[in-house]
Amino acid sequence: MIIRLVAGFRCRDPQAWLPRRVCLRQLSTQTKHDPSKLRNMALVAHIDSGKTTLTESILLQSHYLSSAGSVDTGSTTTDFLPAERERGITIQSASIPVRWKDWTFNLIDTPGHADFGMEVESASRVVDGAVVLIDAVEGVEAQTKGVWRQLDRYDVNSRILFLNKLDRPGASFRSSMLSVLANRLHPRPMAIALPIASFDPQDYARAEPGIQGLVDLVKWEVWKFDAEGQPSIHPLPRTKDELEQSDLFPPSHPIVPHLLPARVTMLDNLAQVSEELFDVLLNLPEDPSAYLSVQASEILPHLRAATLRNDVLPVLCGSAFKHIGTELLMNYVGELLPSPADVDPNLKVMAPTAPLRALAWKVGWDKRKGWMTFVRVYAGTLKSQSSVLNASQSQREKVSKLLLLYAAEAEEVDSLPFGSVGAVLGLKHTRTGDTLVSVAGGSNASSLRDIIPPPPLMSVSVIPHSHADLEPVEEALKALARTDPSVRVETLEGQLLVHGLGALHLEIVESRLRDEWKVNFEFGQRRVSFRECLGSGDISGVSNLWQTEIGGQPVQIKLDFNVTPLSEDESSDPLWDGNVVLTADGKPLPPGELHANTNDPLAQVARGISSALSSSPNTTLALSRTRIQLNGLDYPKEVHPSVLAGASAAILRKVIRAAGQGDLMEPYIKLKISVDEGSVGRVVEDLGEHGGEVLDLNAAEEAEPEPFVEESAYVPPQWMSPSTGKAAKGTSSRMKRTILAIAPLSQMLDYSSRLRALSGGHGLFHMENDGFRKVSALRAVDILRELGRM
Repeated sequence: MIIRLVAGFRCRDPQAWLPRRVCLRQLSTQTKHDPSKLRNMALVAHIDSGKTTLTESILLQSHYLSSAGSVDTGSTTTDFLPAERERGITIQSASIPVRWKDWTFNLIDTPGHADFGMEVESASRVVDGAVVLIDAVEGVEAQTKGVWRQLDRYDVNSRILFLNKLDRPGASFRSSMLSVLANRLHPRPMAIALPIASFDPQDYARAEPGIQGLVDLVKWEVWKFDAEGQPSIHPLPRTKDELEQSDLFPPSHPIVPHLLPARVTMLDNLAQVSEELFDVLLNLPEDPSAYLSVQASEILPHLRAATLRNDVLPVLCGSAFKHIGTELLMNYVGELLPSPADVDPNLKVMAPTAPLRALAWKVGWDKRKGWMTFVRVYAGTLKSQSSVLNASQSQREKVSKLLLLYAAEAEEVDSLPFGSVGAVLGLKHTRTGDTLVSVAGGSNASSLRDIIPPPPLMSVSVIPHSHADLEPVEEALKALARTDPSVRVETLEGQLLVHGLGALHLEIVESRLRDEWKVNFEFGQRRVSFRECLGSGDISGVSNLWQTEIGGQPVQIKLDFNVTPLSEDESSDPLWDGNVVLTADGKPLPPGELHANTNDPLAQVARGISSALSSSPNTTLALSRTRIQLNGLDYPKEVHPSVLAGASAAILRKVIRAAGQGDLMEPYIKLKISVDEGSVGRVVEDLGEHGGEVLDLNAAEEAEPEPFVEESAYVPPQWMSPSTGKAAKGTSSRMKRTILAIAPLSQMLDYSSRLRALSGGHGLFHMENDGFRKVSALRAVDILRELGRM
């Protein structure tokens, strides 16, 4: 707020320093709630594709901002954490409501770095649609496919593709479209807008990079942008002859002959998934201009229906940095992406008096506001000062305040109706993934689908400065793990360990503990999270009985477990961190914390199983690739079920100890390395010395299944992005080579500095998780020695 006040005084514009939420509160209270006008959507992409820049452009175009911030200067609205502004990256997802025309977009800007995949995971769970950005210079990248899979996992089927950075040298609309097909993101990407690099035909001949306009193929309009990024919109002629003679383009402009074929292909491809549109096109006259006579009002209903069914992938383009294409994108987000009413058309859940059902998709901490729980309302209305039941934990909670969040700022509201996204103050026990329901009848309510955190890949020891610092450090870690479920905390042999998704993730954990919780500690040496498999020893003689004394009376508990290793082709359960746990009838047994009734005997058994699997009695490593089935349970009914947690953990540890130490596993990563030709030999040699394996020495992307065919989409010619056309070939002074490889994560912790030395500072690389792999006997000895077990 202070920064905005200073900026307002500098520009002498009172509107710049007046609190923005004043007009926003007017909108929220005076506008009648209409679920059909809501769009809950996320911006997702690979890192550095321009998500936060696009968010700033959207906020500018919607008049929320008077001037756009910049990632480079740390002045963006949604990247408000000190670590985000210092590093120039998005670390946590940020939600902000945007009013555009008669729609309201609940826009969630997400991180692009794989280390913060939990933020994308939670955002994907609560949105109905997504805008996926692609850097038009790079095309589809590793994390593009990662976020695409996350959207698939949570059934977010309706998406719009935005090809960003078309103003940069090397950007290519054609190559980006081909990369979508080659990487099998969608079989039918549909360009509904084409870029105009320049209105001067000579710029195409000179291979000048840029973007000065757009052609909207659906509404048949051309957008011209001036130097300040302000558009003027002009309707295109509806006949071929008039189009060729139009003064909207200079004579001999190369894009004009391609506009009619582009629209014909778009309509033909759309007609393949819409019988009604097919009939409309079938009745058109033979004249080539007939396709130009089809009005947008006839196209949009079919295009929207096909987008909702995921039959087509609409493709838009522009430059978020220059605010080109932002308005067009916002128009089509409103026109094409689903509303909450499209996802769940049940009128009963939309009624304000319907029983409440809401999902907590994120938990945050604020020094002034305390715990903030971000929710999405799936039925009924959530009201301020009301009581709700946490159905996931059977805990009653009190809602003190409801907020609409504008990134770092907040506006208090009285209620959150169906489809809304907002924040709740006052919830003490709710965690990410919990379901909130009405107190009346809530005990019978089922939980909504949970949010599954990715498995940790790296850990570090936390060393408090003194004994007096131990408790504050433990409390801070507990609070941090509540805000970020991908952070795991455990105490092993008296040592406090924090597990995270990568080196950057742990660095952010360290800085947040210091900056937000002000605790005194040091981080020890980083190490990766190894795993142990079940051994092959004989476990048939292990007793299934556990005895103890409670209140001076002997108690005997019997638990029959069938414990076997998973076969190579058997899939594991991510809720159990690579294991499978089943009940006697073969159904999956959820972890203890996911049971609605924590006093359920099976919930307590699940807690014991989790405890045993988290630390093997052989190596103290977590177990993986193990199948556990509970075949029988017998205990005195007068005993509280909580005793079953200790019993199941003790019996299972005896089984694991009898089976002996199995194979060890360590996490591997996929590497995509871009270096100059002269550095290839040194980089490959270094990979071999550190246990890596080169997959491809001259690849633009990793090997994939057969790409989708080009015939299913309109792919424009290369010259449409001039800086990648013939005149631009050979202009690079350095020949770049791309190396694809896999390597153990433990050997790549310092790869950034190694690659810098090997490539003379010119090398770039990206890594992503490739799962756990079994190690050789020799490597297993090294791991055990590192753990102090030999």
